[in-house]
Amino acid sequence: MGKSRFTKALFALMLVLLLALAACSGNDNDNDAKEPNNNTNSESEDNADNEDEVDGDLYSIEDFSTDKTNAGEAIEGGEATFGLVTDTAFAGILNYNFYSGTHDAEILDWFDEPLLTIDENYDYTQDGAATFEADEDGRTFTFTIRDDVYWHDGEPLKAEDWAFAFEVIGHPDYEGYRYGNVSNIEGMEEYHAGETDTISGVEVLDEKTLKLTYVAPTPSLLNSGIWPYAMAKHIFGDMEVADMEDSPEIRENPIGIGPFKVDSIVPGESVTLSKFEDYWRGEPNLDKLTIKVVNPDVVAQAMETGEIDFVDTFPADQYVDHADMENVEFIGKIDPAYTYIGFKFGLWDKDNRVVDPDPDAKMNDVNLRKAMWLAVDNDAVGKKFYNGLRWNATTLIPPSHPMYHDETNPGVTYDPEAAEALLDEAGYEKGADGFRTTPDGEELVINFISMTGGDVAQPLANYYVQSWENVGLNVELSMEEFNSFYERVGDGGNDDPEVDVYMGAWGVSSDVDPSGLYGPTAPYNFPRWQNDENERLLEDGVSEESLDLEHRQEVYKDWQQLMVEEIPVFPTLYRAELVSINDRLVNYSIATGSDIYRYQIGVTE
Repeated sequence: MGKSRFTKALFALMLVLLLALAACSGNDNDNDAKEPNNNTNSESEDNADNEDEVDGDLYSIEDFSTDKTNAGEAIEGGEATFGLVTDTAFAGILNYNFYSGTHDAEILDWFDEPLLTIDENYDYTQDGAATFEADEDGRTFTFTIRDDVYWHDGEPLKAEDWAFAFEVIGHPDYEGYRYGNVSNIEGMEEYHAGETDTISGVEVLDEKTLKLTYVAPTPSLLNSGIWPYAMAKHIFGDMEVADMEDSPEIRENPIGIGPFKVDSIVPGESVTLSKFEDYWRGEPNLDKLTIKVVNPDVVAQAMETGEIDFVDTFPADQYVDHADMENVEFIGKIDPAYTYIGFKFGLWDKDNRVVDPDPDAKMNDVNLRKAMWLAVDNDAVGKKFYNGLRWNATTLIPPSHPMYHDETNPGVTYDPEAAEALLDEAGYEKGADGFRTTPDGEELVINFISMTGGDVAQPLANYYVQSWENVGLNVELSMEEFNSFYERVGDGGNDDPEVDVYMGAWGVSSDVDPSGLYGPTAPYNFPRWQNDENERLLEDGVSEESLDLEHRQEVYKDWQQLMVEEIPVFPTLYRAELVSINDRLVNYSIATGSDIYRYQIGVTE
């Protein structure tokens, strides 16, 4: 297909959305892709004094391949068990248009898939369930669905199914998190406001052809408009949008277009799938796949005994003790994610769907936030708790995106003496008990929450608490399991006003546009932070001018520096994504844009 220089520039920057938020990425296990994980440990009180001591060897992500070594040929048929690493039940919202948790996303990936695929540079290819053409205006795209793509119930995938997904997400009664992915479509704003029953920028040309028109060309259309997941109109077409998320068609009997179809679900515990013989890429090798929740504390034992065959989030803190596990191979890559400490500035305005900052919020003082960053030694944390498989983070765009990550920005480096001096200068004076008061002389107690999870969860949280206490801050820690943690942080807009600080993690979209996490209308802006310069840079990053790569790189360089200066959150660790796989499993890759697909996974015995 011939393309103009403009079109090539546009598609070179249109990157496929991989939100699992948070939500957002893995859970090995001080944090989950959406946010954190943590667990108790009787030795945790000693960690603040011993962070420079490393238990075992130091490793590097460069030590790992992204592809599993194949030792033998896949047999015909066979079964495998995939371990879903979590210490809590999965929510079971099994539809891409409605899910919010990373665990549900991991399940969805096995039985549903996007219509568009990417290569190693995150550029679109013509190898997906749909191909595309782009008009010269840079805002009109025509997609053609292949003839051999079917839903699991045997119905052919149609253009109206893809259009229907946009109609659901844009509907006034939709309460999910995907509206930002479609808001840039022409006519979507009027449709979302209930002023019209149709979306002018979504046109079904025929049974297999969909035309999308956007308000303006942007290098980040994926995060603003091109939502790559269809929704079966023949199943949901007569259902009220408000009733969809809790319907049996999503919770009990979901379907997709992927290589495996759902046979049964034990809520929160497991999913049993079988191969979808009419999968458009080809008949899957495996006859059966079981997805089973496995606690991070016992994932290594489950791998050793063969209870599970593979996991895609092996806890990095456990690798040092299991690197030489028999009959298991580890592969890995830089995780497109980061862990972070977040500060709360307000609440979520559900009626207007915007952040609502509180001018009296405890964490409003940037001096206090910067001191808390200065007080923690994240380089030592990565070595002590993760043996180098997590490492000090500097900015909010991770090195998994080298085109935009500013490697010259050092962030805020560990300096507890500077933290104390800064607090002194800002008026946070120490009392007789050694703890600091507010500049107004009032008691200062900072409420910090983190999440239960793996062996290092509690010790890691305790380390941060101790580091802050070392500079005179009185921090009270509460450990929460996954669901209650998110309820308190603000998932669903239900912010707990008692929370001041939290430890979380975000998986970064293939497109680095961070507006879905830090924009004023983003539900996942859990800090509830608003800043005019932030909004200007976020808008510039997806503007027509940012179709020029160098301009966009400069915008996001400035944005990274702004976040280092304003500190609504601060990054703590970048991370290795580790996958453990039984030797009998073949044809498995985690490389971005790999040409090894899940239908090809097989077993040798």
